[in-house]
Amino acid sequence: MTLEVLAAGLSMVLLDTPSQARSLSSSAPFTEKNKPDNKTQARFVADKGKFRIMVSGQQVGKEEFEIGPNGSDWTAHGNAEIQSPQGNTHVNGTLTIHPDGTPAHYEWSTQGTKKASSAIAFSGASATVELHLEGARPFTQQFTFTSPLVVVLDNNLYHQYALLARLYAWDKKGAQTFSVLVPQEMTPGTVTVDSMGEQELSGKKVQELRVRTEDNEIDLFLDGPKLMRVVAPAANAEIIREESR
Repeated sequence: MTLEVLAAGLSMVLLDTPSQARSLSSSAPFTEKNKPDNKTQARFVADKGKFRIMVSGQQVGKEEFEIGPNGSDWTAHGNAEIQSPQGNTHVNGTLTIHPDGTPAHYEWSTQGTKKASSAIAFSGASATVELHLEGARPFTQQFTFTSPLVVVLDNNLYHQYALLARLYAWDKKGAQTFSVLVPQEMTPGTVTVDSMGEQELSGKKVQELRVRTEDNEIDLFLDGPKLMRVVAPAANAEIIREESR
């Protein structure tokens, strides 16, 4: 795995083989004010911020993101810039999701040494992907999942882990499994999640979610609904939220 992959895609570390099942679990404290309503499944919270992408203590990229309501649905948009010896790569992704967390539409594009883009339409438990690669004809593929609740975890767009955390059924606790799609890799799979409880991060009490796979562990740190840090120890990579000034 190259430095660019380690720095740019914790999603690739998480879901590198479509046939393997994965696991994720989460736990962040919810007050009565922001606790999801299980009747309406209105799970999301507006958020906006920036991440620094670090490998071995050196910054190799950045991401800006915004999550907010869009009519009766929600939109999560992110754009990232990744630096590598081959040059800079820019990635954009926009996800439209229903209040219950089921995805409606996703678009991504990347520009760098190669250009590519894709649009994904979700309908029930299926997703239809139309992929455009520079110098090639458009390619269409359909994926079928076991549930309409599919979590999008795309390469280089780490704010999507915050959406995953909001989909966890906090009142039930325990390990919970989700269908997942990594669009840039055209990779479906499943993930399961576990809570490591309260931790201290930079002097603040946060909740740690440990993302386990067969050969990797990734830690998410959340301050309420806000994703503050993503850590991949085996890759020596960290995604760190910049504090608002």
